[in-house]
This record gives sequence, C-alpha cells and structure tokens, in this order.
Amino acid sequence: MSYDCIIVGGGIAGLQAAIQLGRYKHKVLVIDSNYGRSTLCKSYNNILGWPNGISGHELRQLGKRQAEKLGVEFKSEVVDSVEKVGKGFQLTVKTGLQYAAKRLLLATGIMDRIPAFPELLHCLGINVYVCPDCDGYEVMNKSTIVIGAGNVGARMALTLSYWTQDLTYINHEQIEVSEHLLNELKVHRIQYVEETIQKVIAENSYPQGFILQNGKRIMGECGFIAFGGNEVKSNLAKQLGVELLENHHIVVNPRTKMTNIPNVWAAGDVVAHSEQVTIAMGEGSAAAIWIHKSLMDGFVQ
Repeated sequence: MSYDCIIVGGGIAGLQAAIQLGRYKHKVLVIDSNYGRSTLCKSYNNILGWPNGISGHELRQLGKRQAEKLGVEFKSEVVDSVEKVGKGFQLTVKTGLQYAAKRLLLATGIMDRIPAFPELLHCLGINVYVCPDCDGYEVMNKSTIVIGAGNVGARMALTLSYWTQDLTYINHEQIEVSEHLLNELKVHRIQYVEETIQKVIAENSYPQGFILQNGKRIMGECGFIAFGGNEVKSNLAKQLGVELLENHHIVVNPRTKMTNIPNVWAAGDVVAHSEQVTIAMGEGSAAAIWIHKSLMDGFVQ
C-alpha cells in the first residue's frame, strides 16, 4: 500500500501533522509503537485551553479520533528500517510488513531515563516531573526532591531554586558532581545526598519520599527526575543519512521542518529544540503544511 505521507510516531507532533494532512485530504498513515513520553505523562499542565491539565493518553486519544475522522489510517507497529526507493520511501516494520510513501515525517520523539520504580511512572505530570520549563511552576514553594545522577541532577536542582527554596538532591547513581556545582548547591542551600535509593515511599500510589540504602528517609511534596542519557529515537533518520547533532537530535530547516534529505521531515522532541508539547504541535503543523506544498506543483522550499 502506498501513501502520500507516512508519519512515524503517533505522539503529539505526529498527531498534529496527521490532522493537518488529513484536512488536505492526503492519503496518510501513522505508524506508532504506542509507547513514548506522551503515553507516560499523566498530566500536561501548560497547554492553552486545559487549565486543569490533560493526560497524554487523553490528548492522544482525542487527536487520533480527530485524525481518523479525516481519513488518516493508523497502524500499531514498530518500524525497523527505512530506505529510499525511487522517488519515495519503503518502511519495514517488525512483523515484516512493508509500506511505501512519497513523503516521510519522523516524529519518533525521545525517552527519558527513569529508574525502575513503578510509583514514579504512575505519577509523571502529577507530582513527579522531568521538565522544569513545563512544570517548574508546579513545585512553587513546595518541598521538592530531585533524584538524578551527577552534574545533570545538580543542574536540575539549581534550576528549580527559581521556584522553591526547599530542595534536596539525591545523587542516586553516586556519579561525581563537579566542585563548582557542589559549591553552587551550598550557596543555594540545597541539601545534597550521595546515596542509592532503595525504595519509594508512596501513599495511594503517590510518591511521598524515598528510603535510602543506608536506611534514611527523605520526604517531600514533589519530585523531579534528572539522570541524563535520554534516548533520542533518531535511528531511522540515521539510516537515511539525515543530519544529526552530536546529541543525536535531528537538524531541520527552521521554516519548513524538512531535513537535509529531500522529502524527509522531522518534528517534535526528536528535533533539536525546547522539548515542549506546544512546540511539538507547532512543528507537526508546520511540517504538514510544507509536506502538502511539496506534493503540489510549484513547491518552493
């Protein structure tokens, strides 16, 4: 089956692009693994029109239904490989099925490195957060525990000192923190603990604190996760020769969102920019507009 455009990734950027392309009446397929940042987040709190927040799951379901009404197709698959074939592209999924497209949009996102405590996953976006730009506001004047690794966690704690003075940083992986950052933590009166977390203290599935390997308990109202080493899902882009930064994020044209490879676009957190849902929406829409133009006569980049 051949499509005008295949979108890899059914998160926020991919869905916004699918809606826009559906409104252009193009034949569009979204191939989605159904696992990513937006499947985990229990509440986005900084989106226009949702003052009380909306979960990633609900936002995805709303977007999918909206796109399906416009004729967009969805497949729950994992794309293993992609190659240029003639003027288009051929994608192969794990089950062996193949799909062809004239245009390709990569909206594959990234995944945060989160320790294997289920209580944390259940509360992402509620009282446990990963992005200070998205949710620093939520910890205003609250006792907040940053769990992380080395300098990454230290920088997160310092960033959050804009919002609250009641901060503790637990260096869970006990990776060395630079002397400069240790001094900054002291200046901002941020408690620094270099110890492995043994257990999450939770009440009604909401994390309240942590029990350390040495038996000490550290309690707080909110938590932030900052381990670094997030997985940027740009492997398909690499297969096509798309330009990547050293941190594996995809480079795109600021205006069109097209990569250095003709007819390959990228949008969302896999692209080099501030990782925000609202930015992902805008990029998905912009990419779709220029994909549409490219499918019409007189395309000008």
